[in-house]
Amino acid sequence: MTHEFVTAFDEQVDALFDKIRGNRVADRVFYTASALGDFGLIWVVFALLRALRGGARNEKAAVRAIIATGIESVLVNVILKSFVRRHRPSHQHDHPLPLRQPLSSSFPSGHATAAFCGATLLADGGDPLAPLYYATAAVVAASRVYVRIHHASDVLGGVVVGRALGLIGRRIVPLDERE
Repeated sequence: MTHEFVTAFDEQVDALFDKIRGNRVADRVFYTASALGDFGLIWVVFALLRALRGGARNEKAAVRAIIATGIESVLVNVILKSFVRRHRPSHQHDHPLPLRQPLSSSFPSGHATAAFCGATLLADGGDPLAPLYYATAAVVAASRVYVRIHHASDVLGGVVVGRALGLIGRRIVPLDERE
């Protein structure tokens, strides 16, 4: 029952993306987002930009986000994925733009996990760019379904795991000492 539900969910979401796949603007947005999510690159850039805004709090948030994203990557891509071993979508399609082909298990999406972990940590402390972090995280996560590297359920799982890891990171290393 659960397997059928997940498969139906994945197929319905994929069908929704089929309606915009092949659009030049959508292709450019989602393939670029997927590339920027590789190895957590966009989260390092956002962290550095937060640090450049100055102040001890911004610098601490930036360092925390960069270190946490590295830890998240090991936890998810090396440990968690080795237990799940889900196959990636089997679509054999030409990609209109360059795309790195990962070799790891499909569940959870490492891009989605890094995205929501990074966004959760960088948004901490009432950062005015919080909506930008979360919007970017959503686009990066959705890009993995769009480019057919992940099932929608992989991405949803990555969002949940990433958000949880970000909240844990906030608890372990709070921005303010009194927290």
